[in-house]
Amino acid sequence: MPRPTTKAELIKAASEQFEKMQALIDSLPEGAQHAAFCFDCSAKKEAHWTRDKNLRDVLIHLYEWHRLLQRWVAANQSGEAMPFLPAPYTWKTYGDINVAFWEQHQGTSLEEAKQLLITSHENILALAEPFSTEELFAKGVYKWVGGSTLGSYFVSVTASHYEWAIKKIKAQIKALKEAGEL
Repeated sequence: MPRPTTKAELIKAASEQFEKMQALIDSLPEGAQHAAFCFDCSAKKEAHWTRDKNLRDVLIHLYEWHRLLQRWVAANQSGEAMPFLPAPYTWKTYGDINVAFWEQHQGTSLEEAKQLLITSHENILALAEPFSTEELFAKGVYKWVGGSTLGSYFVSVTASHYEWAIKKIKAQIKALKEAGEL
């Protein structure tokens, strides 16, 4: 799927990828949804392959990135200059905020994580609604976005992030099938 460049494409991609991810989750029996990830991470270089231990961790990761976008947009629209990542995090250390999210939610249930994500996904789509395609995808519209576009942040925390989650869920499904647990 090409990266969205219009508001309509953004909403469509976010909605379709979310539905695809939800369908994968729903295809798993309850026990498999609660199971620890059992795929081999040894060949994977990215930290998330070892950080996220189960489906809840993945859903919470998505939820927390939705919250980052919501706070950032709200603050900057109200005149409060705020970077996307809260201090002390930077784009060089954003892996640390992901670990902080993981640690913060170890007591969150899978059911709660599912509901938090559904609500935050709906909130993100509602947040995008008042913006025009130009406001979302033309460079230089908002100084606080820097050299990127506001829409690129929306795409990153929705459709692109959902694709990332789908890969992890599919890896788990494959591992469960290979282990004879599905």
